[in-house]
Amino acid sequence: MQNLEERIAHSRTSVFKAVFPGTVNHYDTFFGGTALQLMDEVAFIAATRFSRKRVVTVSSERVDFNHPIPSGTLIELIGEVIKVGNTSLKVRVDIFIEQMYTEDRERAITGEFSFVAIDEDKKPVSVL
Repeated sequence: MQNLEERIAHSRTSVFKAVFPGTVNHYDTFFGGTALQLMDEVAFIAATRFSRKRVVTVSSERVDFNHPIPSGTLIELIGEVIKVGNTSLKVRVDIFIEQMYTEDRERAITGEFSFVAIDEDKKPVSVL
């Protein structure tokens, strides 16, 4: 059986996407709603990989949009469990911008998402 640190490390989730014109707003930068959707999805995957139970999002907390993400860049979303409770856990998701043709990389968005593990009757259960 894995200890808590090993479970957290093994549940870390990373997804790459290309920012194409269909995902940007009228400023030619990545649409915030699309960013939030992808962040929740990556957080859900990390939470599920950690607990191996059904989980549901119960809140998103303080999502900071620090840098605009221009069209024509790559993004990496990284989700990592940062807090484990009895029936809940919290996942931080960072979005990094990578230029397609250079090594430039910077963190653009950070947010935290809380999940609760549930059973078949949608009642909270232990995440461990």
